[in-house]
Amino acid sequence: MDLRYYLYVSDSKVDMLLSQIDASFGRKQTREVAVDLKVVSARNGWERERDRFRRLDRVVRHLEKRGRLASVDEPGPYFRGQLAMRWGVLADGDDASLVFFGGRTDRTVVALGGSRTHVLGAAPATGDAPALSRSLLPSMLGGLEAHPALGAVVNGNDLEQPEAPSTVCRAVSALQGPVQTVEFVAKRLLHEPNTDPDDRSMVLLGSPVYVALVG
Repeated sequence: MDLRYYLYVSDSKVDMLLSQIDASFGRKQTREVAVDLKVVSARNGWERERDRFRRLDRVVRHLEKRGRLASVDEPGPYFRGQLAMRWGVLADGDDASLVFFGGRTDRTVVALGGSRTHVLGAAPATGDAPALSRSLLPSMLGGLEAHPALGAVVNGNDLEQPEAPSTVCRAVSALQGPVQTVEFVAKRLLHEPNTDPDDRSMVLLGSPVYVALVG
């Protein structure tokens, strides 16, 4: 596996997919927990992190082998890319649960959203947690609507499905901060034409499996 500087890794997605790739994965995890309880965790933090990235690599290689990974301009069930993006945590009062990445190609507006807890080095979540994971489409769109900086560009009607692409586009345009080139693999949640008559790009919204800095 190439060296990567990871920003975001969704362990929940990795473990969910890996349990379907390898039927014995769940049993292995159970045995490891039992052993850890007996020996008060023989594995140190470095070993756990190494195992984390091995699991991620196995999932990505499986998606590649099965032809499930496609490009951002022609996405499949999962897509990958390398793109200049802005990103940050979208906070609404005590709720800082949504991390959001946004950028675009010549043909496609690309947005990635998920739970802040998957950002490497993030502090534990505080305040009231959302009822649904921010990796799920309804919760992600709700998080965009709730963010005060997006209030002027996202209205209640934008959460209706026909307006979801425009909501995502305006959220991407509202992102602040420096542009960073990142690579990613993500699960496709939404891929539809923009409903804005002034921008006929396709809109792709995904929930990342991982995001890493390039360079």
